[in-house]
Amino acid sequence: MATTAAPSDAAHPHGTTRRDFLFLATGAGAVVGAAALAWPFVASMAPDAETIAAGAPIDVDLSPIADGQIVNVFWRGKLIFVRHLTEKEVADMKAVAPAGMIDPAPFLGRVKDGHERWLVAYGNCTHLGCVPIANANGHEGWGCPCHGSQFDAVGRVTRGPAPINLPIPPYAFQGDTKVRIGEGATA
Repeated sequence: MATTAAPSDAAHPHGTTRRDFLFLATGAGAVVGAAALAWPFVASMAPDAETIAAGAPIDVDLSPIADGQIVNVFWRGKLIFVRHLTEKEVADMKAVAPAGMIDPAPFLGRVKDGHERWLVAYGNCTHLGCVPIANANGHEGWGCPCHGSQFDAVGRVTRGPAPINLPIPPYAFQGDTKVRIGEGATA
């Protein structure tokens, strides 16, 4: 009595059987299914978009900012002033003797070397956190509308009650027309 192979076990011309195909297809389906089940668990371990945005550095394009103009940006929910100093402001600020200031700071300690015409500073008064107004009452800098503190063009306090200068956030120049706030050492 001769036995014949069932049609499902018949050899394919290339030496594979239908059973081999079904085994491979089932294995591939199991791998895809396992990956589909694991994906949400792996993705849940990553920080959400709000968390990433809260600490991520921001890039500021400096090319459209005119001489003397101040641009306000936000980084980590805090106001940042980006000021393009004029040639006159740079000369005036370099001439100020830090010794007579409330919080002594040299001009080059407030700006980056090679980029002296740019100031990047936090935009809240260091007394109680009010937002100083640029060029208030003809003052070349900022004036706090709440309690009268004044800051010069590079954020140094010239009249109290603010006890310290406008702080400098971490930032680094990414060329002559771009600054990245939130990355690099402070000025």
